[in-house]
Amino acid sequence: MRHVALLASVLALAVSACSTPAPAAPSPHRFVVQEVAHGLEHGWDVGFLPDGSLLVPQRPGKLALVHNGRVTDVRADFSDVLVQGEGGLMGMVLAADFASSREFTTCQTHQENRQAVDVRLVTWRLADDGAAATKVRDLLTGLPVNPSGRHSGCRPTLAPDGALLVGTGDTARASVAQDRHSLGGKVLRINAKTGEPLPGNPFLASADPNERRIYTYGHRNVQGVAIRPGTGQVVTSEHGPTFDDEVNLLQAGGNYGWDPSKGGTGTSYDESVPMTDTKRFPDAVSPLWTSGSITEATSGDAFLTGKQWGPNEGALAVVALKGQKLLLLHLDANAKVTNVTLPTEFDDKFGRLRAVRSAPDGSLYVTTSNGSNDKLLRVTPG
Repeated sequence: MRHVALLASVLALAVSACSTPAPAAPSPHRFVVQEVAHGLEHGWDVGFLPDGSLLVPQRPGKLALVHNGRVTDVRADFSDVLVQGEGGLMGMVLAADFASSREFTTCQTHQENRQAVDVRLVTWRLADDGAAATKVRDLLTGLPVNPSGRHSGCRPTLAPDGALLVGTGDTARASVAQDRHSLGGKVLRINAKTGEPLPGNPFLASADPNERRIYTYGHRNVQGVAIRPGTGQVVTSEHGPTFDDEVNLLQAGGNYGWDPSKGGTGTSYDESVPMTDTKRFPDAVSPLWTSGSITEATSGDAFLTGKQWGPNEGALAVVALKGQKLLLLHLDANAKVTNVTLPTEFDDKFGRLRAVRSAPDGSLYVTTSNGSNDKLLRVTPG
């Protein structure tokens, strides 16, 4: 039955890429998938330390250090993390100067007195021996939160120019994605040390500091943010409702067309509206690719870098939760999708996949998100 479902998914993918690419198919190139670590719980991201160790935040409010296959808990006070539904300890990014500062930043849902307060970015310092982390500052607070944890986002990625890009969720509230005074349902572009808006942001003339932080808006739940090497192109992956998961190329100031409030005429969260509503918003930015009439629950994305990948060099790897697969989107110079392939090494093996990151050596690291004995995987060409 799993193979029948995979075939149906492949056929759906074949007709859903917006640039009418060649049909999706199993990848003809082999991959080697190695288990680096197990015993994790909803590993949400991966950070690569200078000594070869790995940091893995886990949604229940735990941080793991992985070294030579051994997993140890990093002591840190995550008692204020709201662990509810999709919320908890989520995405993470190492500071550009981590080698000297030992700093890293997490996305986390925050609670006080057992009440949901916000989603926030928190900067930490890792001890020299990796045994503990201490809080340095709240980098950015006030991202909206749903007490249920629904649509919390939240993926941070450093751009080559040092900007911190953060994909956020709309908290399953009708008006948030189109509201440029809210930080939900957006991609933010901020200073990685201060959380302040950056020069070049599209709404810098606004009197509202929140609006000045916004790079793009009209998103549902962005959980992947990747920068295409050598181009500056930012490509995101985003959860659709029961259709049209999206991969998008970001355009500064762009509206990506999600509006369950239907122009403010409704207060209910109407998920029957289009993911990209070009009738309501004629200038809405169309996606590079969608899942069509099915949902894969696309999460992280990362580019394959290095000549060792052969014909797959430069492809965008997108991992899926519900779809339980890794998709390779092959792009032309303008980031239009020309082909989609599915590495068969992920068929029927690892379950739900949450994070994917490209390591300094060009290998790909993937986390599973099944909730029990989750794994950290290393992917290399065969």
